[in-house]
Amino acid sequence: MKAILALADGTVFEGEQFGATGETVGEVVFNTSMTGYQEVLTDPSYKGQIVTMTYPLIGNYGCNEADVESIGPQVEGFVVREYSAYHSNWRSEWSLDTYLSEHGIIGIQGIDTRALTRRLRVHGVMNGCLSTEDLNPESLVAKAKAWHGLVGWDLVQRVTCPNPYAWRNSRQPSAVSHQPENRLAESRKPEAESHKVIALDFGIKYNILRQLTEHGCEVQVVPAKTAAEEILAAEPDGVFLSNGPGDPMPVGYAIETIRGLMDKKPLFGICLGHQLLGLALGGKTFKLKFGHRGANQPVKHLETDKVEITSQNHGFCVDIDSLPNSVDITHINLNDDTLEGIQHREYPIFSVQYHPEASPGPHDASYLFSRFTEMMDTESR
Repeated sequence: MKAILALADGTVFEGEQFGATGETVGEVVFNTSMTGYQEVLTDPSYKGQIVTMTYPLIGNYGCNEADVESIGPQVEGFVVREYSAYHSNWRSEWSLDTYLSEHGIIGIQGIDTRALTRRLRVHGVMNGCLSTEDLNPESLVAKAKAWHGLVGWDLVQRVTCPNPYAWRNSRQPSAVSHQPENRLAESRKPEAESHKVIALDFGIKYNILRQLTEHGCEVQVVPAKTAAEEILAAEPDGVFLSNGPGDPMPVGYAIETIRGLMDKKPLFGICLGHQLLGLALGGKTFKLKFGHRGANQPVKHLETDKVEITSQNHGFCVDIDSLPNSVDITHINLNDDTLEGIQHREYPIFSVQYHPEASPGPHDASYLFSRFTEMMDTESR
């Protein structure tokens, strides 16, 4: 079946449909990872976006239950150069086509993804409309132009959990229970773990939760609008600020919560959590031209002068010059010198813009989870 992707600047790409049929709009972005398309598809940070994979062959190892990063695909649409209808891997349970179709995600293949990526790099990410129903290019361009975009839109409420839940110490996402709990768990030291952590869910990835439990934490995930008073009443050893989609500025309730926690509990933030922490500290954020999305982004750790190859997925960034003197810069992106990490000089607070939990990607930065537990150990003495 024919499919068309139209950009707001009037550029039109014609290809073939796979996955679901229908029509969708979103911000068109690109990801440079060579593998890990299922993790990309299920990352809640991609809510509101149509994702283009720069690697040309996608789908050859299928999909499975174990590699998802949330309850299902989060992207608005999926763009590839060539979809592999034949999938071969001992872990594969479904084809990518079947997986997308079952979850209502439209895919398009057979377009020049190099030309599309180059256009986004030169002109910046832009709104797009992907359709298998309306095949009129002018109509699709008009729909792309009319879409409101990501700036000023609170996407966190589309991906956060509706109720608190405890993450069980398991690598399988089926262990997650989203059943309502009337309140946060009462303070107690877990038998097998050494730290009680509350994770604010702005669109959290499962592998972050796995990493926290593997580093000796008992984790309870709470909705994004959970107030600081409720979190403190549960007496956690530390608070984690998760990744998530879109513009951090509209998420004012989370910024207020973080301000209420800053001088009281150790805080560790990743991605959107890092941006929200930056805003809570008095900084500002801005939208990147085409963002950082892939598993091969070089970041310099200023304290050690070591270069980490990192997994990233963000379109907004904290402005270095806007941060107060109480904040130290810890990591810098070597591609464009943008901010990748901060720490507070007085409080036990730090955050990074990239994804140390990988999935997909390298594990160069997994030490940050150990740093969080060490910080909680220090504060509990």
